[in-house]
Amino acid sequence: MRRFFEIMMVAILLVSCQDDEQKELNTEPVTAKVQDSLEVLQGDYVYVADAAVLRGENFVYGVKQDSIAMLLSDKVSDLKSDDFEMIPVRVKAKILANPRLEGWDEIIEIKEILEISGASISDPIE
Repeated sequence: MRRFFEIMMVAILLVSCQDDEQKELNTEPVTAKVQDSLEVLQGDYVYVADAAVLRGENFVYGVKQDSIAMLLSDKVSDLKSDDFEMIPVRVKAKILANPRLEGWDEIIEIKEILEISGASISDPIE
């Protein structure tokens, strides 16, 4: 009888420890929810090699590289006097959490180019 009691105690301890570990593995990390609407952002834009940044008065965002961002980079490159010059722009963009762990916490996905300072009005933006 004593042997049976010892086996039951060991079994209960093993089962109770296993549940604690399983609960820790099943918990999901808490993530902040980022606003999903489009915002008009005005700031200085720079594109170098394979990365772009939009810097405003109160923010700095990495820019998701897609066709609209590449179009903006092409338009801005005509106005730059050197590779690291920042050109003032105004864009409509969606602010997203950065899926990568490197760089900025948030990136923007440009949806529409509203204005490029220094570009003539006759230049088509889109």
